[in-house]
Amino acid sequence: MLIKPERFVINAAAAAANHALTAFDAALLKAGLGNVNLVRLSSILPPGCKEAANGIEFPPGSFVPTAYGAVLSEKKGELIAAAVGIGFSADSFGVIMEHAGNCSAEKARAKVEAMLKEAFSNRGLELKGMLVKSAAHRVEKAGAVLAAVSLW
Repeated sequence: MLIKPERFVINAAAAAANHALTAFDAALLKAGLGNVNLVRLSSILPPGCKEAANGIEFPPGSFVPTAYGAVLSEKKGELIAAAVGIGFSADSFGVIMEHAGNCSAEKARAKVEAMLKEAFSNRGLELKGMLVKSAAHRVEKAGAVLAAVSLW
C-alpha cells in the first residue's frame, strides 16, 4: 500500500547519556520520534505536504518515513552537529537535504542551505523558501545529535 503523506514535522535535537546508543535514543525522544520505527527515505517532500506546526502524535511502533542525519559519539570534547532542511518550490514538490558531522550547528546549517540551493539548481526549479533546523552537542561522556523530517 502506497500512501502519499500529507503532513511533515521537522526537528533537531541533541542529548547526552552514558552510552552513544542511549544518547541517540534520548535525542529521538526529544525530537518526538523515540517510540516509532524510522524508515529512512531520500530527499523529496511530496507536493501539497504541509507542516504540522504542533507536531504529530505518531502511534507507538509506527513505521515513520523520515529523512535524517545523525551523529553518535563517545569521544570526550568532540563537537557534533546535525542539520536538516526543506527547500520549497512555488507549486511543485520540495527537496530535503541533511548533514551530520564534526562541526558547529551553524556550519551544518550552512551546508544544508548550500545543498538545497544546488539541488534546486540541478532540477531547474526556483527555490521559493527554506526551512532548516540544526542541533549541536559537545560530548562529555556520550552524545548524539539528530535532525529529521518525518512524513505522515
